[in-house]
Amino acid sequence: MVLGVWWGMGYSLTYQPLTTQEKVGAGDQALFTSLYTPLAQQLPREPMEWRRSYGRAPKMIHLEANFVQFKEELLPKEGNKALLTFPFLHIYWTDCCDTEVYKASVRDNMMRWQGNLRLHGSADWVIVVVETSDAKKKNKTNILPRSSLVDKIRNDFCNKQNDRCVVLSDPLKNSSRSQESWSAFLLKLRTLLLMSFTQNLGRFEEDMRTLREKRNQPGWSFCDYFMVQEELAFVFEMLQQFEDALLQYDELDALFTQYVLNFGAGDRANWLGSFCSPVKSWTGLLLRRPIDMEKRDGIQRGQASLLELRSYLFCRQCTLLIFLQRPWEVTQRALELLHNCVQELCLLEVWLLGVHIFYFLNFFQTQLSSLPPSFSQLKSLGYMCGLVSEKGPLSLELNRTVDLLAGLGDEKAETVHSLQSPYKKLKEALSSVEAFERHYLVSSDMKHVGVYVVTGCQIKSMRKGDPEQAESFLQNALRSYVSEGWSLPVTHTRKQMAECQKLLEKTENYLQTSALLAGDANLTNEERIHFCQEILTFANQSTDSKAQKVALSMSSFAQLKQLQFRPATATVHSGTALQVELCLRSLMPVAVPLEQLAASVHLNLEQGETNGKTRGPQRRPYPGTVLFPLGNSSAMPPSAAGPSLELEEIQDRSPSDPRTLNSTGMVCKNTHLVMRRHDSSPSPDTPNLVSPVPVVMDDGAKMLMSGDVTLLPGNNSIVFSVPSQELGTYTLRQLCATVGQVQFVLPHISPLVQYEVYSQEPQLTVEPLTDQLLAGLPQRAKVRLQTGHYTVKKGDALQLTNIGSMPILTSSSCPATILNSTAERVDESVLFIQSSDKVTSISLPPTPPYHTLEFQLEVLCVIPSDPVRPENQRLTNGEIHHRPRSYSHPDNHMTAINQRMSVDCPWSIYSTPISLTFYIPFKAKHSLLSAGNRKYIQVCLQNMSDVNFHLMDQRLTEKHHESSLELQSLNTKAQQLVCSKQSVYCVWDVRWKENMPVCLQCVFSASFSSASEEVSAFKPYHYEFQLERVTTLYSVRAEIMPAAGQQNCHSGSLCGLEMSITRLTEPDDDEEDDGGTEEKGQTETEEVCSTKLMYEVVDYSSSWVVYGRSSGLVSMPADANANHRVQVELMPLFAGHLPFPDIKVFKYLPPSANSASQPDTDDCVENVILSLMDRPLDDQGDTASFCSQGSVHSVGRGEQQSRVLPMPRLEPFSPGQVFNHSQGCQVLVLPSTDDHVLEINAT
Repeated sequence: MVLGVWWGMGYSLTYQPLTTQEKVGAGDQALFTSLYTPLAQQLPREPMEWRRSYGRAPKMIHLEANFVQFKEELLPKEGNKALLTFPFLHIYWTDCCDTEVYKASVRDNMMRWQGNLRLHGSADWVIVVVETSDAKKKNKTNILPRSSLVDKIRNDFCNKQNDRCVVLSDPLKNSSRSQESWSAFLLKLRTLLLMSFTQNLGRFEEDMRTLREKRNQPGWSFCDYFMVQEELAFVFEMLQQFEDALLQYDELDALFTQYVLNFGAGDRANWLGSFCSPVKSWTGLLLRRPIDMEKRDGIQRGQASLLELRSYLFCRQCTLLIFLQRPWEVTQRALELLHNCVQELCLLEVWLLGVHIFYFLNFFQTQLSSLPPSFSQLKSLGYMCGLVSEKGPLSLELNRTVDLLAGLGDEKAETVHSLQSPYKKLKEALSSVEAFERHYLVSSDMKHVGVYVVTGCQIKSMRKGDPEQAESFLQNALRSYVSEGWSLPVTHTRKQMAECQKLLEKTENYLQTSALLAGDANLTNEERIHFCQEILTFANQSTDSKAQKVALSMSSFAQLKQLQFRPATATVHSGTALQVELCLRSLMPVAVPLEQLAASVHLNLEQGETNGKTRGPQRRPYPGTVLFPLGNSSAMPPSAAGPSLELEEIQDRSPSDPRTLNSTGMVCKNTHLVMRRHDSSPSPDTPNLVSPVPVVMDDGAKMLMSGDVTLLPGNNSIVFSVPSQELGTYTLRQLCATVGQVQFVLPHISPLVQYEVYSQEPQLTVEPLTDQLLAGLPQRAKVRLQTGHYTVKKGDALQLTNIGSMPILTSSSCPATILNSTAERVDESVLFIQSSDKVTSISLPPTPPYHTLEFQLEVLCVIPSDPVRPENQRLTNGEIHHRPRSYSHPDNHMTAINQRMSVDCPWSIYSTPISLTFYIPFKAKHSLLSAGNRKYIQVCLQNMSDVNFHLMDQRLTEKHHESSLELQSLNTKAQQLVCSKQSVYCVWDVRWKENMPVCLQCVFSASFSSASEEVSAFKPYHYEFQLERVTTLYSVRAEIMPAAGQQNCHSGSLCGLEMSITRLTEPDDDEEDDGGTEEKGQTETEEVCSTKLMYEVVDYSSSWVVYGRSSGLVSMPADANANHRVQVELMPLFAGHLPFPDIKVFKYLPPSANSASQPDTDDCVENVILSLMDRPLDDQGDTASFCSQGSVHSVGRGEQQSRVLPMPRLEPFSPGQVFNHSQGCQVLVLPSTDDHVLEINAT
């Protein structure tokens, strides 16, 4: 049996979750019948990834197929490119396993089948060979192996397409082999089906695009193209790709709209002639049918009208939008459809009698029946049918009613049994005047809203001619329109209200409504001018100035757009000439002359500080320019907008365990305000008012007035001069425009507009001109005097207190600049400076209030040379001058010095303290270097600043010159360049003729100047320091010797370290003071005096291991050149040139208590010291710090209390007192003998 697969046209309202495909095939009918049920059920279970061309995203789809027996007439004919009836896959089913049968009949059938496919250009086919165990049992003699028969079929028919032949093994059995074969077959079938569908769909889209590109050729028909692209939309819809299907209908909609627009512009397509015929049917939309086959057949025949095409297209779009779960777009598109249909009918010059019926029915179909356009269309029908006239419908109007009802046609089956059918409502409404009135009030969705018809200057109710009642109904309708945002109905209703109010002689309401209509852009210019003249006529009726003026809301007359202060700041000092520029947008269509434009200003003194005086940095900033929201120059008051919610969290906790939360929620604290009934009347300053509330100007407020102003249509600029004499905060509250007997009032100006008038005290500040002031160099600082409310008179001067550490480098005169409050240069002058020992006097030029006087001073901060604090000095005002406080800057580590001086000002009896921070550009440090008995002093001078300096004349001298000491400079350069963040080292050789002094007090001096200045005087720099105990007392020599019998040291083998400690000089008084007294008292019984030292061997390089004791005590005789040798065992850990271990020597100070009263503590002390020495030491000072601790232990069990034993102390030698000759030496260490054997095999 041969089967084929194609798409079906069947359609139902209830969609299946899978797509529907159909297949065509040939072969064994009984075989396929047995496999049809499981095949149809299992094929759509697994989704397939559908990849399309042109980079479109892949999608997962399900494939459901219908199988039909193969017939030649089902194959597509030449030129038939329909996609819905196209067979996508042809399948040949056979269970033949006999060679003779295959050669006799099966092969010939397959060849005829493939011949028919080739004849019709069908290349998508597959041969399914079903292997069953029953067939094998029937004829075992002629049965070939399955693989041999399949190979033969593939050789005969599938030479280059082996995948087109599929084997299905025992599909009806429940075995693992059968399930595996069945799954592979389903996968292959889905793949081939999807490939065929994708290829044919691509060809169909190409043909469709080719057809669209021929749209400008004669004979092209939109209806034919519509059917082709809709077929593509049907395919996407059956694949559940609703977005792609909707896109096809949107493209058709846009293409048709463009042709209609071109028709209106003169480019008329021939095929549009069928849509220009008169419309005889105006039935509404049929949204309950997914496909309106009646309208579709009309489009296919080319006999559909414009309304039928638009209705069918919209219904299809709505169906897809519902499937996409976007029902809100249906309403949105419905409004566009109704408006576009009327416009297209006008462009195509088609007269439609039932256009209002078409509107009304479609509003009901799309759930828009409650909108004003719905019952406005019903009202138009009432006019056409004579149902709103007093005499009732005439014969002509009755005939028109019959024609309108005939165009409705028969009611559809979907709505024939519905009581709310729009067809029934419309037919009943057009049957009589009473029924029309009843249905019209019901269709407005508000029983209390009655719309009355205005004819000429008379207003007649539908029930009775009562303008007062009509105005009441119109006000309610207007509120509904305003709340829902219907612009055109609002304008129309206001026009009706204006005529009612004019008849009722409600002058104020009529003027307010006329003002709203005069500024309404929905009216024509002539209508706006008419209502504006109504206002001007009333305003000019009376010339009595004492007559009561009519106050109206300004929002309907003009809008406040922008307010700007001149100068552009809202915070000014007293006496400033301040102006306010208003940008007022007139809504009137003609120029309106104003008698005056006034603004009320309120002064608040409580917002300022005491006496209205505030300092500049503390003032509240007010914006210099205020922008107002568009469309409404004043926001609604809080009462109209409604109170905001005040929410509070409540928690319900368990009584037994407060930590357990049972429930939580929110409660509104101001429910009585939020839920109360609000006044239905709007705010008087909103343009959407219905009944205006009287507005008045505040009494007792200061007024800003501008007379003889003419407001032109659009933007106008008005300038006011505002008061600025009294101190405080001014608030602009209201705005009033007077036109004769009419006042347009803006009762609230929002956002808030304020400006502040302040008074400022004089301020004197001194600021450096550079980021950092460097000590030792002349530096310039800017002096800024803000006069505030004070006037600097001739003869006023500043008195600066002189400080010895920061002299002022004065000149006979210096220039000064005077700036106004906006930082503009006003004048320049010359200051005269006089200086004495204590005071520097600077004469000031005359300067007006609220101006700034700026000039520069040159100061010099002397770098302190010693850390000794001088005695406190007193300033001229009696204030104690303390020595400048020094500290380090956190960023550049320069030492900072705060210099403080006082300034006496003419406007105050108190002195003004001024503080400047200077930074020392250099940082000096010294060190003592030793080479045996020779001594060297090294001074390091580091430039910490960002400035480069020239350095010269480096000297090192004694401070008191009391010793016969000679300091010989080893520095070769007389002048050096010291760059930023770099250091200079200077070395002196210290020589002495007699004994070396115990203490050296030295002074390092140098001269420096800035390298950036071409001509600069060198300034001195001094650095004092003190050296103590500089004599070398001991020398240490060390030697590392290999083990016995070896010439060199080896890693991992013990070596010997022999160190020699030699006393170079006899103990002097200084050494005796360090512990000699105790030593003498301790060794009086001994024949030879000695000094105890402690040595320690430490290896910080981790290259050696010290065996045995690494430290011990040495008793040195008091004679010069006394020597002591110590041996320590070491083991090198690595091979190479290893550095010697470090050798440290300390002073050992015995306990001060009597040695007879305590046991021999040598071993105890040594053990304690050695235990402490096991910790690594960074320097000798650290060792001495923890070795001087005491120890507490118990003496005996019977004693009631313990006594403290005094412990010995270790004291490090000063730098240079111990010279280590072996420091920096290295020893050669060879690697240990390698006993490993490496075997190498070479082949």
